[in-house]
Amino acid sequence: MTSTLYQQIQQLYDASSGLWEQVWGEHMHHGYYGPDGNLKKERRQAQIDLIEELLAWAGVPSEKALCESYRILDVGCGIGGSTLYLTEKFSSLPQNNLKLDGEADQNYSRSPEQNKTGASVTATGITLSPVQANRATERAKIADAQSNVNFLVADALNMPFPDESFDLVWSLESGEHMPDKIKFLQECCRVLKPGGTLILATWCHRPLGETAGELTDEERKELAEIYRVYALPYVISLPEYEEIVRSLPLTSIRTADWSKAVAPFWDVVIDSALTPSAIWGLLTSGWTTIQAALALGLMSRGYQSGLIRFGLICAVK
Repeated sequence: MTSTLYQQIQQLYDASSGLWEQVWGEHMHHGYYGPDGNLKKERRQAQIDLIEELLAWAGVPSEKALCESYRILDVGCGIGGSTLYLTEKFSSLPQNNLKLDGEADQNYSRSPEQNKTGASVTATGITLSPVQANRATERAKIADAQSNVNFLVADALNMPFPDESFDLVWSLESGEHMPDKIKFLQECCRVLKPGGTLILATWCHRPLGETAGELTDEERKELAEIYRVYALPYVISLPEYEEIVRSLPLTSIRTADWSKAVAPFWDVVIDSALTPSAIWGLLTSGWTTIQAALALGLMSRGYQSGLIRFGLICAVK
């Protein structure tokens, strides 16, 4: 990842994560408002529902997977919301033979037989933001989960893990930040164990082609403004993501467009940003965060016009 883009992403999340947690809590991603986006929900519940709906759609975890020591990688982990949620969920399922009592496994590729603490659920989260990694670590300690979860500052294009390390690679709204989508997905595939599952949810633009046509000048202008504000190099369409995934040693590939289901999120965020505490938080968080807040309407309008899409991919190695 280029140093300039790396710094932009780091600065964005270093500056804004504290305010986001104050207003919204630990989950830094869209919410789920029903297949047609017409369900009214408490905002944090909508975010939890998105995680649950993604897992159900991907069929994860399976009973077979839960019979062994299970390792999760959260790529773009934020302040650890999804990482901690998944770890707790997977360890507490009724059919689960796993437990949440081992140390976070630094030897990512070792077998269950080599796990000295017995079968367990462990998770690793990576982010470019030191502020996020530190806060995620603090939250893990508060949740008494620090022995099973660890957080690293790491580049998703050059992950510091051996091949075939994880049973689940989870990427919830980080793909849009990647300057090389092919390299990103190659890395996700590389660290995934045989039989493991990749779940990716990411910002996309509308599909291109003979029917839809190429992006118009106005659409390119709108995207360029979104890229500038949210530290994105570019986004691609869901069919383009699918083409990349199909070039990798992955099977059972599925895709879905959940744009309708998540689109109300941005209007809810706009409403939450108008409270006195949020406004004061914005004023004290710096210009990077203020710009991101002022651009919320861009995303809302992008969903309304169909330019912005919320794409899902799952696959098995």
